[in-house]
Amino acid sequence: MIEIMRSNDPVTMSYAESLLKDRDIVCFIADQGMSVLEGSIGILQRRLLVEDERIDEARRTLRDAGLGGELR
Repeated sequence: MIEIMRSNDPVTMSYAESLLKDRDIVCFIADQGMSVLEGSIGILQRRLLVEDERIDEARRTLRDAGLGGELR
């Protein structure tokens, strides 16, 4: 899996995850547990990981949804 996005905003990450899952693109939000442990003050970012084979489609999907500025 490859990281394509990193954010402190749980709403943005949830939205991105939903968009990808709607297209049957396997993805995973890493570091959710760590961000909860730090007390939700926004220091630790969550990372969105996507399966290698569909990275281009995932990037295109997120760009089309207006999240292009969040991509790594």
